[in-house]
Amino acid sequence: MGVTKKPLNRDQALQKLRHFCRYQERCHSEARSKLYKLEISGKHHDAIIASLIEDGYLDEERFAIAFAGGRFRINQWGKQKIKYALRQKQVSEYSIDKGLRKIVNDEYLAALKDLAEEKYSSLNENNRALRIKRTTDFLLQKGFEADVVNNVVAGLSN
Repeated sequence: MGVTKKPLNRDQALQKLRHFCRYQERCHSEARSKLYKLEISGKHHDAIIASLIEDGYLDEERFAIAFAGGRFRINQWGKQKIKYALRQKQVSEYSIDKGLRKIVNDEYLAALKDLAEEKYSSLNENNRALRIKRTTDFLLQKGFEADVVNNVVAGLSN
């Protein structure tokens, strides 16, 4: 015979979510998803989320800043890809903008140039136009803006 788990009450769920949010920054949609996974009654969701916000466990702006910075520094994502990922997580446009503004422009351009040079030199293609195209495609896929990519790629040499 299988043992059935006793459903968590509101206070137990709140404790679990506090631990979940303490481990790393979370957005509202991740917290809601966790509540569904814990099979918490939908009538408690709003109260639990509100309590987490009041107590400082959930902060969408703080999440957007941490997410944007991490994806840029660790994954070397461009702003377009970061913005798309934050929208997927249902983060507000205000918080997305705030997170993206925290990325230092000089560091952003330096990372883009480094990625471009690294990609361009790694291609074993004699045709310069094809190397430029593949480098551009790579940088666009990483989420960098087309106009900035074009400026950087135009400066690449053989």
